Amino acid sequence: MTETGIKTGLVLEGGGMRGIYTAGVLDVFLENGIQFDGVIGVSAGAVHGCSFVSGQRGRSIRYYKKYCRHPRFMSWRNLLRTGDIVDEEFCYHLLPDTLDPYDYDAFHASHTEFYVVCSNVETGRPEYLRITDMKTQIDFMRASASLPVVSRIVHADGKKLLDGGCTDSIPLAAFMRMGFGRNVVVLTREEGYVKKPELQWLSQIYYRKYPKFLRALNLRPRTYNRSLHRIARLEKQGRVFVIRPSRPLTIERMSHSLKELEETYELGRKDAKKNLTELEQYLK
Repeated sequence: MTETGIKTGLVLEGGGMRGIYTAGVLDVFLENGIQFDGVIGVSAGAVHGCSFVSGQRGRSIRYYKKYCRHPRFMSWRNLLRTGDIVDEEFCYHLLPDTLDPYDYDAFHASHTEFYVVCSNVETGRPEYLRITDMKTQIDFMRASASLPVVSRIVHADGKKLLDGGCTDSIPLAAFMRMGFGRNVVVLTREEGYVKKPELQWLSQIYYRKYPKFLRALNLRPRTYNRSLHRIARLEKQGRVFVIRPSRPLTIERMSHSLKELEETYELGRKDAKKNLTELEQYLK
């Protein structure tokens, strides 16, 4: 919380492997003692955001580099074998419980509120879900990062959920409505980026039973670009602090390249360090 009593928030965009840029930014925050009253993440933003809340500097880049080429981490083989491009048991249980342990106790002890964004397939609306117990609520995290078409629908808390980026890729407005008045947004697209319409035919086949979700997918470019426009306006007014890639990220959404991972992570660190003094001043 700021000196004036305003709650501080951290908003983390997703983007598949582009999210390792965010991991670099967050590690610099941890190294410099920068904390927030609340963190909200979408997809990869949620995945890296949870390690920030538990204070595990370097965890994301460590296990991404170690396991990104593992066939159970993310592969077309997984998709054919299980219906999910990411192996649920490996990524959400074996990895955090055994291979690179997640600090559940530190997360539970943290005073930072942690939220993930999921898309409700039946309503076509975003769900802003608070996680207070990472182990028992891991399906919320999994749903937030479950890309449409290449992931099965996640059933959690009586809802049918998928990737939060389908309905609210950058949930700044939602966090402001929750009472977080001074926010930092970490984007994974460069300044000036404009999202263009994508091929919809696969989605039309997969989600024909969910017309409201299909409509949200069709409107996604417009919704995303509108969010960017609003963020740019708030940034100009000094009402939000934005860290974005200083150059376009060329890493593929499903990259297995250690070189690309390292370069993207280091760019996140570089951009965060460049903005550090202004950021600290903003948060005061």
